[in-house]
Amino acid sequence: MGLLTPLAVRIGAISWMPKLLPQIVWVDTHLQQATRGRVSVLDVAGLPNLTLTVVGRKSGVARSTPLLCVPHEGTWLIAGSYFGGPKMPAWVFNLRATDRAEVAVGRERFPVSVREIEPGERAALWAVMVETWPNYAKYEERTDRLIPVFELSRVS
Repeated sequence: MGLLTPLAVRIGAISWMPKLLPQIVWVDTHLQQATRGRVSVLDVAGLPNLTLTVVGRKSGVARSTPLLCVPHEGTWLIAGSYFGGPKMPAWVFNLRATDRAEVAVGRERFPVSVREIEPGERAALWAVMVETWPNYAKYEERTDRLIPVFELSRVS
């Protein structure tokens, strides 16, 4: 965690943040372009992150999305939270359609296997995620949908 992490947590807790998601994505995209992928908004906030690349289930086109992640026992946990908005992020549907993806963590890029966390183990892993990003609890309160959690494991 970094110096700006407490500020990021406060900003992320604001109830109208889902409405600003397109603007945040725009800023993040341009920041990454300007730094040739070396810096994202999540880096500035001092939060653990990765860039997930998954092939679209309909288009067949690989799409990349920077995501907050939680390193956990040699894997990475990610949540389809969308700031607690009502819609599921498109990348969730694409991950559900495959068992493989690619991630970039720092300057390293590698393939991962994908596993959606089942309801029986979700509560324990959700608690781990909330420790890293307390706003996940708020996001869960904001939405009627169950926020999916995925585990990404490095493939040798």
